[in-house]
This record gives sequence, C-alpha cells and structure tokens, in this order.
Amino acid sequence: MHVRSEGISKFARVLGNDIEFGSEVDEIDFPVGSAELALVNADRRLNKILLKTCEENLNARKGNTGPFRTTVENAIAPLLPHGQANAHVVAKKLGMSERTLARRLAEERITFIEVLQKVKASLASHYLEDDDIPISRIAWLLGFEEVSSFSHGWTGKSPRELRRFDEAAA
Repeated sequence: MHVRSEGISKFARVLGNDIEFGSEVDEIDFPVGSAELALVNADRRLNKILLKTCEENLNARKGNTGPFRTTVENAIAPLLPHGQANAHVVAKKLGMSERTLARRLAEERITFIEVLQKVKASLASHYLEDDDIPISRIAWLLGFEEVSSFSHGWTGKSPRELRRFDEAAA
C-alpha cells in the first residue's frame, strides 16, 4: 500500500520484477517451500521482536483501520525523522489536497492528528523495546526536535520510565 515513485529497481533486484506500489493491500508472494529454507545468519531475537510487532499490528488493525488510514500511516512514518509529517506534506505525497485528506480520513472516523499520534505511539513503543537505541535517537526518529519534547509526550511518563515498564512486563 506504500506509495513509492522512485527506487523501485532496488526492490526488483531482491524481489524480482513484478513489484507494485500503491496497491490496495500489503503483501509479498513467496515461492512455495520458501518457509522451509534455512536463513543464513538468522537472528532469533530479531525474529521474536518482528513476530510480536507484526501480531500486535495485525490485532490493532482488525476492524478499526480502514485502507485509506493505512495508506496515510505508511506515508507518515518515513516523514517523521525529517520533521515533515504534517497534513500538507502527506496530502501532497498522496496526490491530493489537505481537505481531501481530511475528508477521506473522516470517512474512516479519524483525524490526521489522531493517525499521527497513533503512529508515533506505536513506533515509540517498539523503539523503546530496544535498549541499544538511545532515547535521543528515538526522539529524532519520531520527529521531535528535542528529547525534552519526547520526554513530555502523550503518555505522561518519560521514555526511560516506559522502557523500565516494558522490561518489568517482559
């Protein structure tokens, strides 16, 4: 569903030539038997994290995320570190006006700001699970100009407190 106009050849080298961006679904078809192939340098810890992340995202999306919202989420994520995740830039990236963006999101009973905050919260949660990522880098990845802006965010807890809570819950 991610919209991409450049760099498709990089994907084609790895995945083959039949690549389509901006489609109605996110999917990759692998040849039959691929799941049985051994992975060279497989990382069990990373696999565990990715499986958990995928399952959480799938469960969160069931029944409460429409296809357009998913498109907007996919447009927001790469813009966050550059401080460009705003309605104007996202609308332009999706080839529409801000008004059309707002109207289409309203049809799915959500606003741009709500989508933005949910994307940030979801990414923050995943980034904080990795103790190797400094809080300052997480703040940048989420589009905060200063760590203090991230620290006084929407949870009422500092990133370090959230990280400790995640460790205690694990």
